[in-house]
Amino acid sequence: MQLQDTLSNKEQTLDISKKIKIYLCGVTVYDESHIGHARTIIIFDVLRKYLESKKVEVEFIQNFTDVDDKIINRATTENVSAQEISDKYIKSYFKDFDELNIMRATNYPKATEHIGDIIKFIEKLIDKEIAYVSKNGVYFSVSKFPQYGKLSKKKIDELQSGSRIQIDETKKDPLDFALWKYSGINPTWESPWGKGRPGWHIECSAMSIKYLGENFDIHGGGRDLIFPHHENEIAQSESHTGNQFAKIWMHVGMVTLGGEKMSKSLGNTKSIKYVLENWGPNIIRLFCLSGHYSKVIDYSEEILKENFSKWRQVETCYFELIHANNKNQENISEKIKKIGMKFDKSLENDFNTHLALSSFFELVKETNRLAAEEKLGEENSVIIKKEFQRILKILGLNIPEMSIDEKQKIDELISNREKFRDEKQFVQADKIREKLNEMNIELIDHKEKTIWMKKEKIKSEK
Repeated sequence: MQLQDTLSNKEQTLDISKKIKIYLCGVTVYDESHIGHARTIIIFDVLRKYLESKKVEVEFIQNFTDVDDKIINRATTENVSAQEISDKYIKSYFKDFDELNIMRATNYPKATEHIGDIIKFIEKLIDKEIAYVSKNGVYFSVSKFPQYGKLSKKKIDELQSGSRIQIDETKKDPLDFALWKYSGINPTWESPWGKGRPGWHIECSAMSIKYLGENFDIHGGGRDLIFPHHENEIAQSESHTGNQFAKIWMHVGMVTLGGEKMSKSLGNTKSIKYVLENWGPNIIRLFCLSGHYSKVIDYSEEILKENFSKWRQVETCYFELIHANNKNQENISEKIKKIGMKFDKSLENDFNTHLALSSFFELVKETNRLAAEEKLGEENSVIIKKEFQRILKILGLNIPEMSIDEKQKIDELISNREKFRDEKQFVQADKIREKLNEMNIELIDHKEKTIWMKKEKIKSEK
């Protein structure tokens, strides 16, 4: 499998003959998660599901930043503790992402639960004289890491000349960044240098190395984290271990709104709660996978409507497969095999979900064509259904299963409707159709039969 590596700016080979270790930078839990967070996490969810579909063992670590100035400020505003704020939004995170059909990570480490690991990490950097203690805290000395800027392709001298950072007399260099901040505002912890809390960057270095080792396979996150967060992670981690930090750096493009970066500070975000209520999980996943993961995608209701139309085609395909019983059949096994291979190749060639989705919709279109031409028999259905369900599972799309009782009730209603139609009692037949519509059941008429499909209820359809 080939993946574009931000550090080398080249495609690197991911060795899938062994266990794959992935660290994904999670959210800072001071507010509701938004569609930008969803895109990054959905991309990595599909990557993990694809690898596991190939019998590759994956260890997936995603952190929560649960100590941060934004959390503390929110707690002060609401007159509650910082932990109450972080607990509230971690709970909200799981509610949103479970509904989005995101597979739970192997572990969700929190910064506050790893203060001891962070302190030990900083102590080693001080011992190596790569970090130093000042009046305001402990800082990493950027000048001691000559490769600083290698991820973001920024040069130290250019950063210094273009820096807007106000000179902090306690720092040796304006570019030096905090590993530990002295503070008297809770939450705080005792340390060898003074009471305070960790800096943002150090938590990910300490936790990723603790859980995955010094040199793991993939470090991921949004493109907005390349600098300074991931740049600083590399500097402090490689200074600490003397080894390469992550083999591949995989960054997901931002979600914009009207061409502008979507961010909480600008107040132009679309919360996951909002898009779930209006569009449901399948439409959101299709939207987030619709472009190449590394590129920006722009949020718009029109694009969501397009994906909604595509989802209706998927639902039709699924129910045509369930009801398939035509005697006339085409030999489609080779065609379906080629579509499956195209899907896999798209993901193995720099994880191109856009092309992978094209292959999936080719499968859907082919199935619906066979059904329309009365050529979708049981043998075809078995072949197609296997590939359809495999791809559906990898993409994290979900058509809810129906109970036997529910199916029997629908079949009974349709049978009664057909009986009324044969007897030319069209008023009664129309009443049954109205009842089926209320149940979100749509009828699809064929030459010799009428089949039904249950449509996902979408609020924005109205």
